[in-house]
Amino acid sequence: MSDNESLSENIEEYLEVIYKVSLEDKKPVTTSNISKNLNIAPGSVTQMLKKLDKRGYVQYSPYKGAVLTEKGLKVASKITRKHRLLERFLNDILKLKKDKIHSEACQMEHTLSDDAERALCQLLEQPDQCPDEAPIPACDFKFNTCEECLERKHEDIEEVGARDENLISVTSLGENEVGRVSFIRGDYKVIRRLMDMGITIGAMVSVIKLAPFKGPVEVSVRGSKLALGRDIAKNVFVELIDDERKNEDGAMAHG
Repeated sequence: MSDNESLSENIEEYLEVIYKVSLEDKKPVTTSNISKNLNIAPGSVTQMLKKLDKRGYVQYSPYKGAVLTEKGLKVASKITRKHRLLERFLNDILKLKKDKIHSEACQMEHTLSDDAERALCQLLEQPDQCPDEAPIPACDFKFNTCEECLERKHEDIEEVGARDENLISVTSLGENEVGRVSFIRGDYKVIRRLMDMGITIGAMVSVIKLAPFKGPVEVSVRGSKLALGRDIAKNVFVELIDDERKNEDGAMAHG
């Protein structure tokens, strides 16, 4: 596949489905699951997964399924973000009928530019979920907070640039995983509240306990244990830190 084909609507749809299903199931996404979601024959899905594996967007194992690579996750979270922002716009601003929102967003998501995505997010006042309450991924622009994005609104996205790493919400951290806070969504009140708790850009966070049924998230930050409401924890985004970097950061902190 050429570089242009790697961003085709067809491939974006595949990666979007794998992203959505993997977040729900926390395991490799099977060919049959993708086939059902996209209404495409299993044989065709298998061929596409092999191509995506060769291109570096997924790791595909026959009889097990597909897992997004970092490269694939970047594309998938981006297109998912645009889709869910558009659903918010179609629902909140245009008041479109509920049964038309998803299909309309599917048609629009592939052509929405990064600058239009940013403007749409600002218009909607940085929403964190779509009308169906599915989470909206963080943007991939080089901002630490939404406030910074607003302050630099005179700059085009080409000037701002995109971050290299993929970010996940604190609520998506697993046991023994550690993340470095890289982006905080919300207004200055949210940022101030988090700063008062020691949760600032660059802080290392690990989840101690994730309460069920949208309960609070118990985290460890700067040697302290904190209980965060799910509404605020889901808007703190971190870069996942591997074991090697944990050791390096620990050595620097104690050096």
